[in-house]
Amino acid sequence: MSTHAGAGSAPRELLGGVRVAPSILSADFGRLREQVAEVLQAGARVIHVDVMDGHFVPPITVGPLIVEALSELVRDAGGALEVHLMIERPERQVSAFAAAGAHSITFHAEATPHVAYTANLIRESGACVGVAINPGTPVGALAEVADILDVALCMTVNPGWGGQPFIAHSLAKLPRLRALVGEGVGVEVDGGIDAQTAPGCLQAGASLFVAGSAVFHSADPGEAYLEIARSVDAE
Repeated sequence: MSTHAGAGSAPRELLGGVRVAPSILSADFGRLREQVAEVLQAGARVIHVDVMDGHFVPPITVGPLIVEALSELVRDAGGALEVHLMIERPERQVSAFAAAGAHSITFHAEATPHVAYTANLIRESGACVGVAINPGTPVGALAEVADILDVALCMTVNPGWGGQPFIAHSLAKLPRLRALVGEGVGVEVDGGIDAQTAPGCLQAGASLFVAGSAVFHSADPGEAYLEIARSVDAE
């Protein structure tokens, strides 16, 4: 296992700024390190890893081994690996992903009856804490853990598959979510994010923009990342 780099001030500062986070869900896994290196070279500093278990969402994707395989590459670039757990009972897997090198771990409020316990478990592991809500979940689901969050993720598609169209009414939730968590916490959007949809999310209060197919389905992922980053004046 790689040694966990810890989630000291640098990852929290990255997650607290305006950033585009390329999602490897849409990458060519035969060229995964190469493609991640391309977007890091273009300026990306948050790499998003979507973990799906076939239960909370139908698809099955990756586990701690992929996080471990990318951790050194991302860390050496001064970046942060953000793991998004779309899995049931995420508290059972937190320690494995933290040990593999995750700088930030986000889980779904709908996926466990123990939201506060899971959030504290992530904090104790040394990683930044993120909690996600689905399109049909009220913002208030995060009210009782707002004070521990580094990232509040508002899904802008129904979780499970890449390439879905952006759900426009998600924009109405973002100001409420920003008001709930305050400044300094990353308000993240995930799903259907590209250079056309990202600016509206920024205006509504988002600061972290997960982009999968818009980046990695491009012939030039680095340039595709830059196009989205420029649209929101990302750091």
